[in-house]
Amino acid sequence: MAAAALIRRLRPSTTTFPLTRTLTTSFSSSTLSGGGSDPKNNNNNRSIQWVFLGCPGVGKGTYAGKLSSLLGVPHIATGDLVRQELSSAGPLSSQLAEIVNQGKLVSDEVIITLLSRRLEEGEAKGESGFILDGFPRTIRQAEILEGVTDIDLVVNLKLPERALIEKCLGRRICGECGKNYNVASINIEAENGRPAIVMAPLPPPPSCASKLITRADDTEEVVKERLRVYNEMSQPLEDFYRKKGKLLEFDLPGGIPESWPKLLQALNLEEHEEKLSAAA
Repeated sequence: MAAAALIRRLRPSTTTFPLTRTLTTSFSSSTLSGGGSDPKNNNNNRSIQWVFLGCPGVGKGTYAGKLSSLLGVPHIATGDLVRQELSSAGPLSSQLAEIVNQGKLVSDEVIITLLSRRLEEGEAKGESGFILDGFPRTIRQAEILEGVTDIDLVVNLKLPERALIEKCLGRRICGECGKNYNVASINIEAENGRPAIVMAPLPPPPSCASKLITRADDTEEVVKERLRVYNEMSQPLEDFYRKKGKLLEFDLPGGIPESWPKLLQALNLEEHEEKLSAAA
């Protein structure tokens, strides 16, 4: 995907953008329910191009990052791009700080500027394929993306709202190394046909324990507002990809130990991880 193409297609218009590319990797309904062929077998032998959707705090970054390492493709998180810009004191930092602290979504123009910059850097380094995390968030963004590249699969991670709020409020970052941890211990009993959800904390090592900080936007008021805004905008986007046969909806059954093997099964990647583990 050419980074410049994203910028060219971002025009301040109310009209929709025509889709000019076709899907090169076909995901049948059996594939989306956990069967089918290896998702790396693309007709043009390129690396996978996936998108991760899900409410703030659901764990998109965690699972996209693990799949990035497993499949050898870059994980590009627009949330990280925004935070990097905030910490850089760049030209967009003051504008972004106000938006983020109010729990609002960053505009298409700003997100695509940051994403295009990251893609240009990746192209210069010879990167191939990607797992996008946090983009697209709107139909307009999805149409722009579909117009310049072929998205193979869209993974939509789901958790109950109560679990999402507890996870967000428990997030911590090491102020020195930048790694993410979570101090929340989540134990939600089964009710109304929903299974119980148990998620253990992800504590830091002793070297990071005294250096933990909380993100400025991880307050209950801001988290609830982010969830409200996301839920309001996500349904049309999910429908957009569902109609294209690209949407895999995955209910997280718990924390990483419970969810990771089941996600690999849903993506038909269990054997891929086993081969890598055997070769390590």
